[in-house]
Amino acid sequence: MSACSDAQARCLRVVQCFRAPIGGLFRHVGDLARGLARQGVAVGLICDDADYGELEARRLSELADACPLGLSRIPMARLASAGDVAAVREVRRLVRERRIDLVHGHGAKGGAYARIAARLAGRAALYTPHGGSLHYSAASASGFAYLALERALRRLGGPVLFESAFAEAVYRDRVGAPPALSRVVHNGLRPDEFEPVETRADAADLLFIGELRALKGPFVLIEALARLAGQGPCPSLLVVGDGPDRAALAAAIPDRLKRHVTFAPPMPARQAFARARLVVMPSLAESLPYIVLEAAAAARPMIAARTGGIPEIFGSQADRLVAPGDAAALAAAIAGALREPAAGERAAARLRDEVALGFSIDRMVEAILATYREVLAETVTLSRPPGRTG
Repeated sequence: MSACSDAQARCLRVVQCFRAPIGGLFRHVGDLARGLARQGVAVGLICDDADYGELEARRLSELADACPLGLSRIPMARLASAGDVAAVREVRRLVRERRIDLVHGHGAKGGAYARIAARLAGRAALYTPHGGSLHYSAASASGFAYLALERALRRLGGPVLFESAFAEAVYRDRVGAPPALSRVVHNGLRPDEFEPVETRADAADLLFIGELRALKGPFVLIEALARLAGQGPCPSLLVVGDGPDRAALAAAIPDRLKRHVTFAPPMPARQAFARARLVVMPSLAESLPYIVLEAAAAARPMIAARTGGIPEIFGSQADRLVAPGDAAALAAAIAGALREPAAGERAAARLRDEVALGFSIDRMVEAILATYREVLAETVTLSRPPGRTG
């Protein structure tokens, strides 16, 4: 659909509200904003004003250039704080000032701001969890607090979009049934991401790429690497990324393994893929990680954990996934993949073909835009006085 072929899409004004311009959530927001713009939707962005690094700043600037309703950066603490009240007021002001039709909140903090501010401003809202608070168990103090907040926000009503069937199931189990419309819309990839990546001659054996925090499983990978080193030659590992647990991860590497592990700063995924022969994604919890989709699209041999929505990506090959947190199983899978690289390449080629059928940006954007229209149509219907039909 062109920007001029649908008046409803052309006049729609949407703001995407999220906290941190990093990781898969930011990738999703960027792809969605650009896709909506191609459909003629006017898009704005609201996110945290903290410094997230040079790469993220450049990506955010490039994205802002494609958003006619502008980029607004306000303080957004990761945890609940007194500043949240002022932040919600600012989001409400921006929504009113820019005559926003719908506020789409992403992640726990962005979703909270979006739903509360939209309610105060009399606008429609929609929420996509992206894992976030759903990763927590109610058995922990922080998990109890996060999930209690999710249940309180659920009472505000409003639709919920999930990027994986796994996330929807967890939400229903830990928070409750979505109060209004809900559906699963998988993340999508661009056509160019399905082009092959040529492996560099100096490539490492293994690649871990992502945010350096325990939830992503890098400590499990180091334990698996130690097991492999005890069985024979130690594979080389390239760790690409940064995060709150970087120093702890570096300290956890045994002295005998340090020369086999190299750290590199965040870089584009395909650039990192060229620097290793085998991608390893040992996450302890996920929703629908873009990095797994990107590696699959690039036909990179990959070992991943059976967690979150990753089985939805692997489809018919889901039996190849390893149990999250099981260093012994991870080591065995890595050893097998390094021992038989041709088998891994064949499996990667099949996975790329499956992912190409079910995970495209166009499909994702069209499904979300259709949801926006449905939500706004329902909002208009409910706001009409009795007896009014037009």
